[in-house]
Amino acid sequence: MADEQVTEPANTNAPNAQAVQPATDEQASASSTTTEVGSQQATDAKPASHAHAPSPLAFAKKPVKSPVATPVHTYSDSDIKAAEAFGRVDENGTVYVKEGEREREVGQFPSATNEEALTLYARRYLDLKAKLDLFATRLKSANIKSHEIDESIKSLGEETAQPAIVGDISALKNQYEEVKKAGEAKKSELAEARKAALEKAIKERTAIVKKAEELANSLSENTNWRSTADKFRSLFEEWQEHQRSTIRIDKPTADELWQRFSAARTTFNQQRRKWAQARDASREETKRIKEAIIKEADEIKDSTEWGATSHQFNELMDRWKIAGRVGRKEDDALWARFREACDVFFNARQADRDQMSSNEKANLAKKEELLTKAEALVPVSDEKAAKQARQALAAIQDEWDKIGYVPREDMRRIESRLDAVDSQIKSVEDAAWKKSDPEANARVSSFETQLKAQLDELDAQIATESDPAKKSKLEAEKATKEQWLNAVK
Repeated sequence: MADEQVTEPANTNAPNAQAVQPATDEQASASSTTTEVGSQQATDAKPASHAHAPSPLAFAKKPVKSPVATPVHTYSDSDIKAAEAFGRVDENGTVYVKEGEREREVGQFPSATNEEALTLYARRYLDLKAKLDLFATRLKSANIKSHEIDESIKSLGEETAQPAIVGDISALKNQYEEVKKAGEAKKSELAEARKAALEKAIKERTAIVKKAEELANSLSENTNWRSTADKFRSLFEEWQEHQRSTIRIDKPTADELWQRFSAARTTFNQQRRKWAQARDASREETKRIKEAIIKEADEIKDSTEWGATSHQFNELMDRWKIAGRVGRKEDDALWARFREACDVFFNARQADRDQMSSNEKANLAKKEELLTKAEALVPVSDEKAAKQARQALAAIQDEWDKIGYVPREDMRRIESRLDAVDSQIKSVEDAAWKKSDPEANARVSSFETQLKAQLDELDAQIATESDPAKKSKLEAEKATKEQWLNAVK
């Protein structure tokens, strides 16, 4: 917009359309609008003798953009008067300001009184000074940015270069230089702080990368892959949080660190994939082995060869333990099938043992009755009584052998009681044989030899017998012959 020439209107009796009392910039702009109308009416009447500085209207239509907001102040009369002391208004309403040794025109406000025009420009001076004060305060803030300082200094520099104001412009420019210097110092401080923050951020980001690389380098056959995956996930979340919450790292450095971090994650993922493939292959082989074990168990679960089959099941159990695992869910299903086959056999064996135990208790009762009869045969006093007792004891022993097994815990007790009866009878018989038969020793020796041969044969049979029932019967026969051998001796 070109500079405007505003003069008093001539040859008119109409009063001015607005009363001018410029207390604020907004009121000044309204007054300037009236002035503009008056100037258009008076152009033909009185041409301007020389160019003037832009009027308040021109400034109102073309405001200077500034990042520093103009603070709203209520200025004291003394502040306004002190600023007005640096300016004057001539008879045409032109406002001048003293700047050093010279005087400079700053604007024109012909439709207002000289005092009102001077006050308007004094307030503008105080507004600009307040901007400088506000910026000086802003420089002390912790969150001010370098670009904000640059923009503010540039804007304030433009506003203080040739300001259309009335006041101590030299002091204002000095104040601008001071805040400019303070702004540069603040920028240096911010740069140092940013440099330190950047170094700290790079150090922290590098620490995350090193942790990831250490994890990748520590991978082995004993690695807990789930735990390590959790650690990598935690490091990645830490990386993301660091990006969000810290200063932005320069792209080359950030890219280099990310490539290292990504390489560590890739190494882990590749190794874990290989481990998973090997694990799956191992589980397939383990599953095949356990299926074979289950098949064998199903084939022998109905056997009644308790000893041999028990041994086979023990061997299958040992093979199962060393086969490994195929995954929790599937392993539980396979174990249930194997356990079912085992239960079929061992429950049947236990039922047989329970039945055998019941029979053995009945046999024990019968042998207890025979013991009572046997113990009633002693003591014997002579050879004749010994012969009668021997015959009766032989009949009891025959019946004893036919009865069958008794509980293992009672076997030695009842056998020893029967042996005691036999020993008492034998002692009397031995004494009689020694007296009546010179060839007794020879006969005894022959019978003893036969008994020993029979005992050796029984030992061999017991050692090779796997059926518990047959083996127990052989052991009972051996115990009887051992009693005879003791009697012969």
